Amino acid sequence: MNEKQLWREFIEKYPEYKNEHYVAWQYGAVPDELADLTMQEIKTATSSAYDMYALEGEPLPEIGEWNIILDSQDQAICITQATKIYVVPYDEVTSDHAFKEGEGDRSLTYWRAVHKEFYSKEYAENKLVFNEKIPVVCEEFKLMYKGD
Repeated sequence: MNEKQLWREFIEKYPEYKNEHYVAWQYGAVPDELADLTMQEIKTATSSAYDMYALEGEPLPEIGEWNIILDSQDQAICITQATKIYVVPYDEVTSDHAFKEGEGDRSLTYWRAVHKEFYSKEYAENKLVFNEKIPVVCEEFKLMYKGD
């Protein structure tokens, strides 16, 4: 099912949201695994490098924003809504946020290891250098709808 089909299905069940707008995207690393964690409501947060928004000309996420999560084949999996957005340096991301991201053993140590690797690669691809003070956009969300 593509994003438009999933949104249409959602609106049929929840017509009060028919005038809302959404953003469709897939997680940058292991999209299928992270989409599955979102569907299970284990993953209720995500993070991204602040600098990438400017490089890609994308606006930062906003509280209340609707997101359609896509798998690696761009199939729409579920719909989430952003509940909290904040920016902190990489080395100040909390263990609470790491736990909400739902990955690995859900520890801050695990979060830092996988995100350092991911951000370092992302920065290098854009001819930038990662450091532990880069700003990180932390987003918390709630699962609002699972595709049928």
